[in-house]
Amino acid sequence: MQEFLGFEPEQSAAAATARQLACQCYRKARRQLDADGRDYPAVGLACAAAIATDRPRRGEHRAYIAAWDAAAVTTYSLRLSKGLRDRGGEEELVSRLLLRALAGVCGLEPDAAAGPALTDGDELAVERTPHAEPLAQLLSAAARWVVADGGGALAVEGAVPAALLPGSFNPLHPGHRELRAAAAEILGFPPAYELSAANVDKPPLTADELRRRLAAFGPGETAAVTAAATFHQKAELFPGRAFIIGWDTAVRLVAPRYYADAGRAAGGMDGETAMLAALARMWAGGAQFLVAGRLDEGRFKTLDDVAVPAGFRPMFRAIPESLFRRDLSSTDLRHGQ
Repeated sequence: MQEFLGFEPEQSAAAATARQLACQCYRKARRQLDADGRDYPAVGLACAAAIATDRPRRGEHRAYIAAWDAAAVTTYSLRLSKGLRDRGGEEELVSRLLLRALAGVCGLEPDAAAGPALTDGDELAVERTPHAEPLAQLLSAAARWVVADGGGALAVEGAVPAALLPGSFNPLHPGHRELRAAAAEILGFPPAYELSAANVDKPPLTADELRRRLAAFGPGETAAVTAAATFHQKAELFPGRAFIIGWDTAVRLVAPRYYADAGRAAGGMDGETAMLAALARMWAGGAQFLVAGRLDEGRFKTLDDVAVPAGFRPMFRAIPESLFRRDLSSTDLRHGQ
């Protein structure tokens, strides 16, 4: 259970644990469908229970079943009459309730005869809870990313293209769009934008601020909204992706000082060791970086001016100046405004 969830729940047989398991099941199903290119509905179904065993149980006999779909989660909380049934009887009751939950989340009316046979000593409560709006799910860590389609629609953990152009987009300007077009010419398809609510050096963005920045994107401009502040977090979230970055970002990506805090937190590694470890994880996950040049102190600097550690150079690819150059930044635009 801990391996599947990625953390140890406070209590194994609890409603919250069943919902967390169902959410992970839903995500797994959604990823598989997206990888297969199938636009089918996904469902996550999970059960967390403590029922009769071959020795007396001190606590209540109970089962919690959660059915997670795109709109809401339905939770079935069952308390069984203790001592009324043996292990096999309780297993059958919980199994029938699981089938009822699956039928319900699929929009079917289960046959009453096939449902769980409850007695006066059993208690069953059913609650359907709509999911919070997508950006609220992201900021509460209930969702790992949200996809905005440029037309105002938001999808929790929707499909993300094989390339991303990260940025703060405050504001989105022609340079971003020209860089995206240059990357599309190299890759053969247009990348999505990636906007992170988290920043290493700044306070996290609010839902209102995220909505304000997303409003600048137009039809056909997909944006993935995440809470990934660093590139190794982005690469873990979206393995196998190409990231389109500028020269200044590439410099920070391979600068040990930006990894010093993470190295200390990971057991006392120095910044350089932590940087090499992060680059190795990104490479193992299939990450690539397309690097665009940028004007700095009167000189146009490119990937050749980035001190990429030996052995990691194949992970980086330059965007030629002939294909993209725009001496403009969001900071300059904000100052001008």
